[in-house]
Amino acid sequence: MNNFKELIVWQKLRALVKATYVLSEQIPSAEKFRLISQIRRSVVSIPSNIVEGASRSSKKEFAYFLEMAYGSCFELETQLLLCVDVNYIKQEGSLELITNIQEIQKMIYKLIKIKKS
Repeated sequence: MNNFKELIVWQKLRALVKATYVLSEQIPSAEKFRLISQIRRSVVSIPSNIVEGASRSSKKEFAYFLEMAYGSCFELETQLLLCVDVNYIKQEGSLELITNIQEIQKMIYKLIKIKKS
């Protein structure tokens, strides 16, 4: 079992979750049960999958959950870009968040490679 709290990516994800929740408040309330809900589920699933993987006994299982987290990162990035496209959020307001997501994607990808080797 790995101590997930020591993973820098997990620490960064806690901040990402908070920032995403704050940003999603800008989305019209009519999207509460659609896009807002989907964005929040995506962002929460990233650290959740990492924690679940860290609790597993094998590197292979950990890598599997890291891959799920990796996919959720891209899902979240896409959802935020779509929010910009339909003018639910301003591009300037999402740039830092998307940059952080891309950094986390790279970190997760590196962890996957480590766990698979």
